[in-house]
Amino acid sequence: MSKEVSLRIRIISGFLLILGVLLIVRLYFLQIIYSAYYQDKAERQYVHTAKDLYSRGNIYFTTKDGELVSAASIKFGYVLAINPAVIINPDDIYNKLTTYLTLSKETFIDKANQKARTYIEIETQLDETAAGVIDAMDLPGVMLYRNQWRYYPGNELSARAIGFVGYSDEYPDDLHGKYGLERFYDDVLVYNDTVLSVDFFAEIFSNFGNMVFDSKPSKTGSIVTTIEPTVARILDKILLDTQTKYSSQLTGGIIMNPQNGAIYAMNTIPTYNLNNRAKATASDFQNPLVENVYEFGSIIKSLTMAAGLDSGAVVPSSTYYDAGSLTLNGYTIWNYDHRGRGTVSMQEVLNQSLNTGATYVMQQVGREKFLNYFLNLKLESETGIDLPNEAQGLLQNFINSPRDIEYATASYGQGIAMTAMATTRALASLGNGGHLITPHLVSRIEYQDGTSKEINYPPGAQVFKSSTSETISQMLTTVADNALKGGLVSMPDHSFAAKTGTAQMSDPQTGKYYDDKYLHSFFGYFPSYDPKFLIFLYTVDPQGVQYASGTLTDPFMELTKFLINYYNVPPDR
Repeated sequence: MSKEVSLRIRIISGFLLILGVLLIVRLYFLQIIYSAYYQDKAERQYVHTAKDLYSRGNIYFTTKDGELVSAASIKFGYVLAINPAVIINPDDIYNKLTTYLTLSKETFIDKANQKARTYIEIETQLDETAAGVIDAMDLPGVMLYRNQWRYYPGNELSARAIGFVGYSDEYPDDLHGKYGLERFYDDVLVYNDTVLSVDFFAEIFSNFGNMVFDSKPSKTGSIVTTIEPTVARILDKILLDTQTKYSSQLTGGIIMNPQNGAIYAMNTIPTYNLNNRAKATASDFQNPLVENVYEFGSIIKSLTMAAGLDSGAVVPSSTYYDAGSLTLNGYTIWNYDHRGRGTVSMQEVLNQSLNTGATYVMQQVGREKFLNYFLNLKLESETGIDLPNEAQGLLQNFINSPRDIEYATASYGQGIAMTAMATTRALASLGNGGHLITPHLVSRIEYQDGTSKEINYPPGAQVFKSSTSETISQMLTTVADNALKGGLVSMPDHSFAAKTGTAQMSDPQTGKYYDDKYLHSFFGYFPSYDPKFLIFLYTVDPQGVQYASGTLTDPFMELTKFLINYYNVPPDR
């Protein structure tokens, strides 16, 4: 055989070998990497109308061990429909189907008697078992078709954060995210309609130049959240118990890593079932933790004290004379019990939550510096959390005021209103070394093409010095050990820093404060000097208890002890 023929054979053999390798790689991608995608396509070929079946990326919770748990997915099942034109005895059909129907007999009979129609959907979300039983009945005029829909395995779990899909004015013909993460990440989660029939061999040989490497990265996929499902379930239970016990208007909570802003759980009660929203109101769908603003009261004294420490205006042992009241611009400020304590230290200002003490710190810092601390804490700004409709704080009366009285009331958390999320972010700076973080719920995007993207949230501005963070944490730990319920909740092996807040609520019509309506708040973080968890709680207009120490101390301690045990937090004492 000549050398020329041998060379040609080798070239052809080499080309065939390379082609074979490429085909094997392509098959690997189609059958292994994209298997879920094509399984979905297979399901979507059971179509009874021209409209494509619904498909969307998943939302996942993340357990403490890093395992993914479904928070929102696509569920496969069947549509149950009838053809009134061929149904002879609607009563008999209804009696046989009644176990699987949610509509009333009257409604079913009315639909079954519409003889001019040949197709009416009766149920849109039947599971496989129910469909199998109905199919075996072989009822005339009764039809089953494959269907798929958005499903939330947790039902009420973190409902306000997860949100749901629906129709809207913007998308009247297509389902899109309406609330929560479903809405914020809609452009990632929404899948474009695709051709339902696929020639497998055409798929193998299509886009030959991109067999192995996709030149256009996918922009759609699933999102992985920082929400820990067990923690979220415990938070929901404790919020519900608190709401029920005190007949509050609303009770909410956030559990967050104060070092990086990762949120392990957040919700407000009352909430709703994501899979059964028939009885929920529009206000139930909103997220008060990011959309509503409140005057949170004495927990803000922690920020005021930090400003005093950071500026050098006071130290923990600094003292002032507490007369029980203070008059500024013709208005008198009182301590919560209208009593004076005489000469007291800054530690006692926090221990006994003294309004006059917070005002004293503000005065020592000076109005301009004090205002700058609150502006640097971004209490009037959005936090950047990945949820829709985040509100801004209402601090204008304080920011634009030429009078001392507005600065004084702001120092102890009245006259200024912030979202729970913005307040939680500001409070986190007390324990994390003094910097702002970005609260967030999503850590990673898993794209359809098998790639993934970690979402980075870099640290924000340094508001307090690290030494200030350490000192205020020491002071708040003393509050937790000695003042909170008289020291009865102090833990011998674990330190935690904490502060309560009780704020008068204002009448939205008149702007005046009620004499008998209060908002209770509570925050704490632990371990005190290297915190891994921050808990923020609040309850609106609880009945029968005036102060937050009475309503929220026990829920906070229950959550703290659970987290310590669940995450095996080592003792730090």
